[in-house]
Amino acid sequence: MIFRGWTVVAGAFVILFVAYGVQYSFGLFFAALREEFRWSSASLSGVFSLYAMAYAALGFVAGRLTDSLGPRVVIAAGGACLGLMMVGMALVTQLWQPYVLYGVIGAMGMSTAFVPCSTTVVKWFSQRRGLAVGIAATGQSIGTFLVPPLAYVLIGRFGWRWSYVAFGVGVCAALAGAARVMHRDPESVGLAPYGARTLVTTGRDAASGGWTAREAMTTFAFWRLVTVFGLTWIPVFLPLVHLVSHVQDLGHGRAAGAWVTGMIGVGAVGGRLIMGAVSDRVGRKPALLVGLAVESASFAGYVAASGIPALALSSLAFGFGYASVSVTYPPILADYFGRAHAGAIVGGLFAVAGSASALGPVAAGFVHDATGSYTLAFAGSAAVNVLSLALAAGCQPPRRQPRERAAAVS
Repeated sequence: MIFRGWTVVAGAFVILFVAYGVQYSFGLFFAALREEFRWSSASLSGVFSLYAMAYAALGFVAGRLTDSLGPRVVIAAGGACLGLMMVGMALVTQLWQPYVLYGVIGAMGMSTAFVPCSTTVVKWFSQRRGLAVGIAATGQSIGTFLVPPLAYVLIGRFGWRWSYVAFGVGVCAALAGAARVMHRDPESVGLAPYGARTLVTTGRDAASGGWTAREAMTTFAFWRLVTVFGLTWIPVFLPLVHLVSHVQDLGHGRAAGAWVTGMIGVGAVGGRLIMGAVSDRVGRKPALLVGLAVESASFAGYVAASGIPALALSSLAFGFGYASVSVTYPPILADYFGRAHAGAIVGGLFAVAGSASALGPVAAGFVHDATGSYTLAFAGSAAVNVLSLALAAGCQPPRRQPRERAAAVS
């Protein structure tokens, strides 16, 4: 009999496929909006930066709600917000409107994707946790690969406004359906986590440490991880927002830009499937270090590349690197602090470190407006990833026990 947790993994796969596939189509809509309204790269980049900062900050709220209300309600509500945002984008005529739609409504919706899905999967698995999160997160990668080319076709045939409507309706329906299989944890349906010998019936996961979010946030280990992920996430959306325009600046067409962007998804499939399972065997930190090294090299590749094959290779490397990083962070937090309050702890880290992702796209937009090129932006992205790699090499689990568990042991 198949363990029910794998159904949860499948549901998370679908949710992340849809949400991140649509998100990674932003560059194509970005180019269409810039052409029609003649808005500057910096002004449109600000839309996505506000959205990225807000949805990361709301990750803590989404994580707490997932712990208390369960993921089904949270994810379905988020799908409704994403659908409303995209239908609203079909009606925009002024620059302030995308700031409100993406930066507020879209951010609320997107905050209910990765944090609720990854923490719910984490709660269902004590063993093979990295593999389970990796399979679920592969939905992001395949969505990144398949959805941007679909957006390109729809925009070319029906225009960007009707494409936004189609995406909005599809997102709302798909997320509402997939949310139905996302049960809070195995205990809620009378099961034990995968790999656990007994059913956990208390409110704290004593076998895994049982830290609350407040306890975790008092440790040096938590804030070192915040710094590591915050640095690597500063430029993580730069390819999403600017890669199509960068490819066009190099003299290639928008179709080539969509194809090069899609290669990020191909690389990310390998990163998530391979490194999630590898992290179960060799440890989370070695897997994280590999991901950071590859991501650093990918940004250096964007600086040097001018032809489509080299750009595609850089995108493959970027996808593999950033996927390897993202697939290690929920499991490493669960390993360090336990799974009982994983939603709030993962959401707390994402709220602080993920907010840094707002800096990259708008900074790159200003660099492009000032220099006519994205070269300096990609070079800076490589540098911050090298710094993140150096800090990650010293990460260690917390050296003390949470207060409640320490009291119980004594």
